[in-house]
Amino acid sequence: SWRIIWKGVLVMAIIYPLALPTVTGVAQIELRAINAVAYSRSPFTFSGQAHAYSGQAWQADITLPPMKRDAAEVWISWLIALRGQFGTFLLNDPSGVTPRGSAGGSPLVNGAAQTGNLINIDGCLPSQTGWLKAGDYVQFGSGASASLHKVLEDVNSNASGETTLEIWPSVRNAPSDNSSVVTSSAKGLFRLSSNEQAWSVNEASIYGITFGAMEAI
Repeated sequence: SWRIIWKGVLVMAIIYPLALPTVTGVAQIELRAINAVAYSRSPFTFSGQAHAYSGQAWQADITLPPMKRDAAEVWISWLIALRGQFGTFLLNDPSGVTPRGSAGGSPLVNGAAQTGNLINIDGCLPSQTGWLKAGDYVQFGSGASASLHKVLEDVNSNASGETTLEIWPSVRNAPSDNSSVVTSSAKGLFRLSSNEQAWSVNEASIYGITFGAMEAI
């Protein structure tokens, strides 16, 4: 958070992470899944060798719709309030708010100390084929601990409402046992990819705003 002392009193001003402004939607978002992989290839035989490191992270480029000043100033103030790469905000895939799977029940993390790409959960609606489907999103944690993950394979629940999610990126900080698994409007924690923010204004007073983001790790 950004804190101010006024007349000897601590005043909380901007609290991170910020939510996206709702004054307009997003015209376009480009999401990128980045993996840390080293690959070497022989110039003589063309045979290669790959080594996967633990680094996995989201990147995004967001384009806002053309807008007049009243709406634009809300977005511009929001961008500046992030103070470059200092502040954080919550971001999701606007087209992936609703899961393609049934996603019934109240899913919870099943077991402590789970990290990596396989996470056991329970509390699902029992015996569901396609409880989640490949491409659906889940969120672990909330606020400053929120992380966004994509389901890589269709997920079925067993008769006890249990299943295992294979997800990307890997879970870095183990969620608590019985903590909630968000399947609708899942979000992750991001920060701006640059310390410089810019916007354009044309002769018709129409504003153009784009910005880049990277997962806050």
